[in-house]
Amino acid sequence: MIATETGAGCLPGSSSKIQASHRDRLAVVYVRQSNPQQVLEHRESTELQYALRRRAIEWGWPQEQVRVIDQDQGHSARTTEGREGFKQLLAEVSLDHVGLVLGIEMSRLARSCRDWHQLLELCAMFGTLLADQEGLYDPRNYNDRLLLGLKGTLSEAELHLLQQRMEQGRLNKARRGELFNHPPIGYVRDHDGRLQIDPDQQVQSVVRLVFDKFEELGSVNKLLRYLVRQEIRLGIRPHSGSDRGELQWRRPGRVMLGNVLSHPLFAGAYTWGRRPTDRRRFAASGRSVKGKLRAAQDCAVFIKDCCPAYITWERYEANLKQLAHNRSRMEARGAVREGPALLKGLLVCGICGYRLQVSYDQNRRPRYSCLRLNIERGEPKCQSLAGRRLDELVARQVLTALEPASLDLSLSAAADIQQQRDQLQKHWQQRLERAGYEAERARRQYQVVEPENRLVARELEARWEKLLAEQRKLQEDHQRFFATGPICLNEVDGQLIRNLAGDIPTLWHSPRTTHADRQQIVRHMAEQVVVTPQAHDETVDVAIHFAGGFISHHELQRPVARYEQLHDFKKLLERIKVLSEQKQTAAQIAAQLNAEGWRPPKRRTTFNQSMVQHLLWRCGRCGRRPRSMSDDLLGKDEWWFVDLAREVGLPHPTLYSWMRRGWVHARQLSGPQGHWILWANAEEVQRLKQLHSCNRDWFNQPQAAELRTPNPRPAT
Repeated sequence: MIATETGAGCLPGSSSKIQASHRDRLAVVYVRQSNPQQVLEHRESTELQYALRRRAIEWGWPQEQVRVIDQDQGHSARTTEGREGFKQLLAEVSLDHVGLVLGIEMSRLARSCRDWHQLLELCAMFGTLLADQEGLYDPRNYNDRLLLGLKGTLSEAELHLLQQRMEQGRLNKARRGELFNHPPIGYVRDHDGRLQIDPDQQVQSVVRLVFDKFEELGSVNKLLRYLVRQEIRLGIRPHSGSDRGELQWRRPGRVMLGNVLSHPLFAGAYTWGRRPTDRRRFAASGRSVKGKLRAAQDCAVFIKDCCPAYITWERYEANLKQLAHNRSRMEARGAVREGPALLKGLLVCGICGYRLQVSYDQNRRPRYSCLRLNIERGEPKCQSLAGRRLDELVARQVLTALEPASLDLSLSAAADIQQQRDQLQKHWQQRLERAGYEAERARRQYQVVEPENRLVARELEARWEKLLAEQRKLQEDHQRFFATGPICLNEVDGQLIRNLAGDIPTLWHSPRTTHADRQQIVRHMAEQVVVTPQAHDETVDVAIHFAGGFISHHELQRPVARYEQLHDFKKLLERIKVLSEQKQTAAQIAAQLNAEGWRPPKRRTTFNQSMVQHLLWRCGRCGRRPRSMSDDLLGKDEWWFVDLAREVGLPHPTLYSWMRRGWVHARQLSGPQGHWILWANAEEVQRLKQLHSCNRDWFNQPQAAELRTPNPRPAT
């Protein structure tokens, strides 16, 4: 150090750089530590930064002109996010209020080149000096600007080096399977930092119960409802707060159960980096943002059989597969639902390979439709078929496959029921034992206190009474719960289960068997059902892929909407023509067709007179027309309703709908029968044919208004 006219302690060259214009403005001392631990433990570094205030006074700044900015204590300099002190410094410089900025080193101001050069640009623009322990710098000077830029680059590189060392140290420890953040439910860390199963037996039994019931019920929602219904809580040890590490019993949640079922640690596998930091979102927000959860095998560190386990690895993979199947996506079969559709999630289209969706009509009858290509690409749907007959076919095949295993099913059902009762009994005993321990400990605490110390005695007495009341309530709940059924199955119950399992169809059709139960049984037996409709036919090829690899093929006659979809429609017309040539009436023809086994479409089982008349008109044989439908009643270009429908090729309900909407010119005869007469010249007939060829979803749109408007009828 050399002395100058401003006093001792000035850096070399400082007298030439500091001007009166600088001393007229503020001298700002910026104080910062990277994290709260450094603020508490590295006190000397903090004192050195505050001592820079004396440096500014020695350089000639009045004491009241020296300001200290220390709002950023405990914040990293890698970004300006959350650093209000640094933002205040930039604001003061840009307002030309600062003549000198002091920091113990440049890394205290910024460890990001973007923030550092922003500060340099502002200081150079407004003539503000920068100073640290090693020198005084003028950003407008080329050499000082070059040196400051180099220091900022080194400061940023130093941060990356420190982070890289720490990351490599963590990764090296993780590769040994020794690095843990927070142990999940059912685990604790011992004094050596190793992970161990929670020593509390009730915590262990509840965790095992979660895995057992999920394997039985098949979905997280059903598991959650079961735990809530049985009043079962999970043992949690908080990771922070005043009660850190203490056992607490909390109500289960869906996210909590999903984390337990999907965490590989419960299968004994150690992982590191399951949810890495998303660098893109970190750069945008400046905060640590976790990315997408990775599979155990894709983690940075994956070690099987490294930690104590609750389940096997095979069982863990089966749980992940079940969770993936339960997702409501087109490629997944989804969870079991309460609807009557038996094959929801199992049906696969034989045309495009995607899963079919289910819908219900007003009578709760299911219908399966392949809509994937229609939704994603706007193409026509591959197929749509009624679900009742298909469900009955698959149910018959499943029941046939279950018949040889009826005895084994009866024995396993009895064992499962007994095991469930044993689990619940064990859980209740553990709860009662814990409540008794808590009450006994409160009693001992109350008896130890001196009777004269009533301030403490009253509190301990109230706590003891509260625990005794909770213990009595728990005992009453235990008695009330098991009063609804026997604790152990007797011989009569066992024989009843055997009888029911021996008659599986009766059990299947029982009103007490829910739709979800039937769906679950089918899913255990069949992996998927592939349906392939025949082109222009009511026949559907059904391939049932059973678990184990066996595939059974079947043919199903599905209900169709039009006569043209019947495979024997041409033969049906020929047969009607033959019967008509024999001078039989429509009613006689209908009776003959029903006797010969012919069946109409649209879920109808028999023909009637009107249906035969419709087919006769379609094939050009009108038969005996009623006297009220004489052609003498028709005007020019007028048609009887059935004749125009046959000419255009329209179903009768569609033409009636167009009449109600005013898309055709129509009039009705007076009288009890009131037949309809429609007007349509050649141009009008052509318009109706064009409208009929349009897609139904299109001709209901406003763009088809011109095509829906009938041609003007000439005056008569």
